Amino acid sequence: MMQKYVGSDITSMVTLPVIIFEPMTILQKMAELMEYSYLLDMADKTEDPYMRLVYASSFFISIYYAYQRTWKPFNPILGETYEMVNHGGITFISEQVSHHPPMSAGHAETEHFTYDITSKLKTKFLGNSADLYPVGRTRVTLKRDGVVLDLVPPPTKVSNLIFGRTWIDSSGEMILTNLTTGDKVVLYFQPCGWFGAGRYEVDGFVYNSADEPKILMTGKWNEAMNYQLCDSEGEPLPGTELKEIWRVADAPKKDKFQYTHFAHKINSFDTAPKKLLASDSRLRPDRMALEKGDLSTSGYEKSSLEERQRTEKRNREAKGHKFTPRWFDLTDEVTPTPWGDLEVYQYNGKYTEHRAAVDSSECIEVPDSRTEFNPWQYDNLDAE
Repeated sequence: MMQKYVGSDITSMVTLPVIIFEPMTILQKMAELMEYSYLLDMADKTEDPYMRLVYASSFFISIYYAYQRTWKPFNPILGETYEMVNHGGITFISEQVSHHPPMSAGHAETEHFTYDITSKLKTKFLGNSADLYPVGRTRVTLKRDGVVLDLVPPPTKVSNLIFGRTWIDSSGEMILTNLTTGDKVVLYFQPCGWFGAGRYEVDGFVYNSADEPKILMTGKWNEAMNYQLCDSEGEPLPGTELKEIWRVADAPKKDKFQYTHFAHKINSFDTAPKKLLASDSRLRPDRMALEKGDLSTSGYEKSSLEERQRTEKRNREAKGHKFTPRWFDLTDEVTPTPWGDLEVYQYNGKYTEHRAAVDSSECIEVPDSRTEFNPWQYDNLDAE
């Protein structure tokens, strides 16, 4: 049965059973990447242009610890959102801005940086494995000097999808470019060899705008990253030593989904703002049922949501209406990536205004699971 899907995009395949899912959506997974956002704070604080890239690239390495989990996050419903506050001064909002092709947009902000991403995953099913190509654009703006950083991540392979123990590996180059100065980091993810040789290992250099190496970096994306000053040949400078820049946080032992303590906060209402949007991923009935271990209810609710989404699409198209995201606007910009062109969505600032209005109001509504999940922003199309 699966042979007819070989070579195709997994997102067009049959509905997947909830037994392979984790109780988190892709929008929440985007927020989970903020766990080590203090590294971006440090990148903004430092005056050394090369250490700035050491901190920032280490942040982008840190996200791969979350990516190694083999459980699949839920695909968001069109119009679904995820909000996060009460974590290290971060305000985070993500939204599912397109259903076909599946696309998500996210915006995070602290006093030190803004983080903007348009995410579109291209997949290729190969039978017992799949290749994942991150057709996305990630930009970080450091506020002190206005420095803009652009990321090009490596592709990922998921092995043993059907037979054997499923595992995930990334190999190839990750390039982080300072668009303001031309400096960049090029880190090479070693492919996994026989008996796991080389797996997790990352090595590379910070280069100046003349492509001269300034700092070498080495480590493992599931453990820690280190750096050391080097000469123009990439050799360590005499009198310097290898220093640790990032280490993965302690995780609960024998956690079913391999979540860190921060990952567990993603589903918690402790990280939710007051008057939580009804479209928030925390409120999905299929996700909540899976979190409680109720696979039967989770499967039923997942199917129900997906059928409602199809019905809403038919109704919307019958009326000649087009879905419009609330918090992100589709721009005229189409950016090239190694795996195809990408339409870019831009944060429109409306969520900042919404949150400021709610926070300044006398609203004392405490978010909890009793709010009905409602991402159907186009229910009453003539309301405005």
